[in-house]
Amino acid sequence: MIPTLVFDLETIPDVSGLRRLNPGSEAQSDDEVVAAAQAAQRESHGTDFLPLYLQQVAVVGCVFRDDQGFRVKTLGKPDDGEAVLLSAFFKTIEHYTPRLVSWNGSGFDLPVLHYRSLIHGIPAPRYWDMGEDDRDFKYNNYINRYHSRHVDLMDLLAKYNGRANAPLDALAKLCGFPGKLGMDGSQVWRAWRDGLADEVRAYCETDVVNTWLVYCRFRFLKGELDLAAYNAEIGLVHDTLAATGAAHWQEYLAAWDAH
Repeated sequence: MIPTLVFDLETIPDVSGLRRLNPGSEAQSDDEVVAAAQAAQRESHGTDFLPLYLQQVAVVGCVFRDDQGFRVKTLGKPDDGEAVLLSAFFKTIEHYTPRLVSWNGSGFDLPVLHYRSLIHGIPAPRYWDMGEDDRDFKYNNYINRYHSRHVDLMDLLAKYNGRANAPLDALAKLCGFPGKLGMDGSQVWRAWRDGLADEVRAYCETDVVNTWLVYCRFRFLKGELDLAAYNAEIGLVHDTLAATGAAHWQEYLAAWDAH
């Protein structure tokens, strides 16, 4: 089995970066710095969503599936700095060379990781290899949009047509899976600022499981899994989550079982 790493980021505004780019903001609170940046972004672009290079990585959620089983976790500890999380993510790629799976990873998560690893100086030679070190990577690497080492499931299902993109929450629910519970990306900064790091981490974990479940359905469509193997994969996820006893997984399973 090819090891598979499903990943998702939760980000918050890079307050220290905003201060560096805007001298004179020393007297402002973090909230004031962010509000000023969002107001400027609204005026110039019609949205308060900050550029990707100013999205600080707060959480990296992962599903890892290999011959040893199915695992879901967020990397690091709640108080780990961004550089620690980035290093842990790229070290996983360095060690396992997994297939990466995401939902909009090409449009958001990977560009954020690129910019933030550049800022922190995080080496990732395996990830960036496009055939210079390993000839196999010339025709199948993590960077090329149409290669399979990274499968952006949203992009692929839309046939690389942005007008056809679909939200993960809706697709997961339409497939009979739970979808998002209790939070969405627009609420992460406020929750993180208010000390709800555990809730943000739990939300990110449910997102990567949603992505994995939809990816399993896709693997069934393309014939990579037959019906028995597909049902076994879905059952493995359900049983693994049920065994944890964690509150967010009990809520997730209740929503799943209610479908």
